Amino acid sequence: MKNSKFLLGIAAAGVMSLALAGCAGDRTGGGAGGGEDEAGGIIGVSMPTQQSERWIADGDNVQSQLEDLGYEVDLQFANDDIPTQVSQIENMISSGAEALIIASIDGTTLTDVLQQAADAGIPVIAYDRLINGTENVDYYTTFDNFQVGVQQATSLLIGMGVFDENGERTDLAGPLNVELFAGSPDDNNAGFFFNGAMSVIQPLIDDGTLVVPSGQVDFEQVAILRWLPETAQERMENILTIIGDTQIDGVLSPYDGLSIGIISALTSGGYSTDALPTITGQDAEVGSVKSIIAGEQYSTIFKDTRLLAEQAVAMVDALQNGEEPEVNDTETYDNTVKIVPSFLLESTIVTVDNYEDVLIGSGYYTAEELG
Repeated sequence: MKNSKFLLGIAAAGVMSLALAGCAGDRTGGGAGGGEDEAGGIIGVSMPTQQSERWIADGDNVQSQLEDLGYEVDLQFANDDIPTQVSQIENMISSGAEALIIASIDGTTLTDVLQQAADAGIPVIAYDRLINGTENVDYYTTFDNFQVGVQQATSLLIGMGVFDENGERTDLAGPLNVELFAGSPDDNNAGFFFNGAMSVIQPLIDDGTLVVPSGQVDFEQVAILRWLPETAQERMENILTIIGDTQIDGVLSPYDGLSIGIISALTSGGYSTDALPTITGQDAEVGSVKSIIAGEQYSTIFKDTRLLAEQAVAMVDALQNGEEPEVNDTETYDNTVKIVPSFLLESTIVTVDNYEDVLIGSGYYTAEELG
């Protein structure tokens, strides 16, 4: 498919965000300014796992940008184990952390440890994943997660020919067969991704353009706990058993790691690598970008972790300097106790047509990394 105005428009917005943010040309870049000649306090940074290259990049970006501002950083990865994350945060508090940046494993399990942080006067920034059920989260920075889901569904339908290159409905009547996947039910973002996608897909199910052969359309049925690729692979294998010889035309996958498991199940189930369904993703991980280049996975959603790290660092730095952090959303993110003031970033659809401009042109990857 030739490069589309629709994709280029979204890509241009992403590139413009990079330019406006003044981000450095590599993924460890220090974009927030000032303060490099002044020693800062200890900032605790809690990331969920090192099993995803995305979270490794996030941790590196946050650490390097804080250190560029003169802060000491206590960066910990919890290996997707909730008690480990709680223990690590407790240690950060007892070790004198002056602020916490937390990407939670389960956004409902940190109430007690965050009360400890509040009692010690330590502000908390929720990083990418909203922390629920507590008043002791001060700010939240993430991408527009509902829009990410819209982008995933839109790219799925472009790849299937239901939408044209501008994201407009074609005259393709269908029916076309799709299967749906969602993220981990303990990750607040997963619901936003799925709801955003279904806002686009559900009307097409209702009018008969799309059919879900397995009949599994509810979030609880399609969610993949802890975002594990092997769980997605197992579920896709089960679906193939259920639907028999029915051909699948598209798969809504909310994350590149799940897409890898889905592709593995499909190829093992008889699909050739050059005739796979249209498959989406998220996070622009190297393996999946290579899969897109090879014609296996159709699309991914690029969320520039440099900019997310930059925003979290800017929030911490503002608080450390007695200032109020910048936010652009004070209505959307209700953690059941409070509306958490948030800063939302833009994301970009990436396909084989624009990956060079978006990923290599922005300096996020080099051509050699994707070669």
